[in-house]
Amino acid sequence: MAFMEKPPAGKVLLDDTVPLTAAVEASQSLQSHTEYIIRVQRGISAENSWQIVRRYSDFDLLNNSLQITGLSLPLPPKKLIGNMDREFIAERQRGLQNYLNVIMANHVLSNCELLKKFLDPNNYSANYTEIALQQVSMFFRSEPKWEVVEPLKDIGWRIRKKYFLMKIKNQPKERLVLSWADLGPDKYLSDKDFQCLIKLLPSCVHPYIYRVTFATASESSALLIRTFNEKGTLKDLIYKAKPKDPFLKKYCNPKKTQGLELQQIKTYGRQILEVLKFLHDKGFPYGHLHAANVMLDGNTCRLLDLENSLLGLPSFYRSYFTQFRKINTLESVDVHCFGHLLYEMTYGRPPDSVPVDSFPPASSLAVVAVLESTLSCEACKNGMPTVSRLLQMPLFSDVLLTTSEKPQFKIPTKLKEALRIAKECIEKRLTEEQKQIHQHRRLTRAQSHHGSEEERKRRKILARKKSKRSAVENSEEQPVKHSNSNNSAGSGASSPLTSPSSPTPPSTAAGLERCEESDLCITSTSSTTSTSTSRSLTNLRHGDACSVPAPGCEWCEPWGPAQFHPEFPKGNFAESPNL
Repeated sequence: MAFMEKPPAGKVLLDDTVPLTAAVEASQSLQSHTEYIIRVQRGISAENSWQIVRRYSDFDLLNNSLQITGLSLPLPPKKLIGNMDREFIAERQRGLQNYLNVIMANHVLSNCELLKKFLDPNNYSANYTEIALQQVSMFFRSEPKWEVVEPLKDIGWRIRKKYFLMKIKNQPKERLVLSWADLGPDKYLSDKDFQCLIKLLPSCVHPYIYRVTFATASESSALLIRTFNEKGTLKDLIYKAKPKDPFLKKYCNPKKTQGLELQQIKTYGRQILEVLKFLHDKGFPYGHLHAANVMLDGNTCRLLDLENSLLGLPSFYRSYFTQFRKINTLESVDVHCFGHLLYEMTYGRPPDSVPVDSFPPASSLAVVAVLESTLSCEACKNGMPTVSRLLQMPLFSDVLLTTSEKPQFKIPTKLKEALRIAKECIEKRLTEEQKQIHQHRRLTRAQSHHGSEEERKRRKILARKKSKRSAVENSEEQPVKHSNSNNSAGSGASSPLTSPSSPTPPSTAAGLERCEESDLCITSTSSTTSTSTSRSLTNLRHGDACSVPAPGCEWCEPWGPAQFHPEFPKGNFAESPNL
């Protein structure tokens, strides 16, 4: 984005700290080579994903570019003969997936420009060094006293922030460093307030803030000049690095790292906490504390890059604290980032993961106490202590600071109100992102549990139990239905048995189907009535006349068997000994 160009209205500025994930979904073999189809996703939303196609040669080029880190990355080896075999392609695809997983698991590599361009060429195709140099040159047309000595290529981790070594024409031996940065996604200040606050930074005087020599801004970017420090930052001291070297070379795989002495930890920690408290009391949001943002000047630590929060740039540790919903203010963000810094000062390296389950032995238990209050599982779950509380802890409470420089940073009331509103907007976006990540994590856990082997076995057992229970219930229902059918057989709609001693003509079979017992008077009423009637008329023969015509008796009613056929032998029933 041009230095004097205003960003288009409604344009969504990209957050470079949102992690990218990549999955090698498939491969396709062409005539002379194989292409791998990769699904890339930004953040947790599957809708924010896209496909890219890469050859093995593209992976090899990326790997060569990352050799500056000194890391041994697991890129599958080359193969000249047999590289089109199906089994070999499947094995290479798995190897390339593992290669991407290792890179994206590294906090520094996952944020580097080389990987972003490889996975997201649409958003990272621009040459930001060239863009920055053009805008700096345009600036120097109106400020001829400054002159660019050389670009300090990639000394920082940010993709859209570039550095140049400067000098003043009438003071050629003095070296300064110029930083140019584009706007970020958390820029909520109005253009007027933004420019006023940027130009106010040179007036900030504090013994533990690195002084800004010159600052200016447009609607879309900012440019600041500071004195170049040959000793470098606190991170350079810990990693024994040269300040002018690229960020990846200095910090990805350092040959030598060394934690600081206990007294240095106490002094530097107290100084950093003092300046954080000063900024919090002023209502000035920071949120960008890490070892590379602390300049060393003798035995004094001085904070860098106060402009980052005004520009709306995301924090170096944002991908960490977005996982914890209790770290939802810029003050708590500063405390959490201080925990990262203290860990690095103590052990000479960053923590492997956050939260930290157990801390290695330290030079003092007081150090571990502060680390537990900022990086432990309990702290990340329940919330961070305040800066004032950290200053009261034994590690820092007995440190005496001597300085003759009086802090001074006057912010007009109107700009303080603008800062307050901008701070609330930054925290609101952070809270919303944390909520989305929390919901996504719960859904992922539920899906993982539902698809686990143990859960599948449990569901099978429940299904078998349910099937057995249903079978038992069905078997119990069968006799009930049969009993009901037998009860209904006593009614006029039943199918009675015929007497074996009374031959039945075929024409009369239909009529005799209505008799169950030849010596019973069968009614068409309920089974209870039929039973009582049959008991009272047990010895009554159908050849005789019923003394009391029973309603519904098929022999008393006109619909007896003789009614179906005129030649039906009624007398057989009376003479048969079986009836």
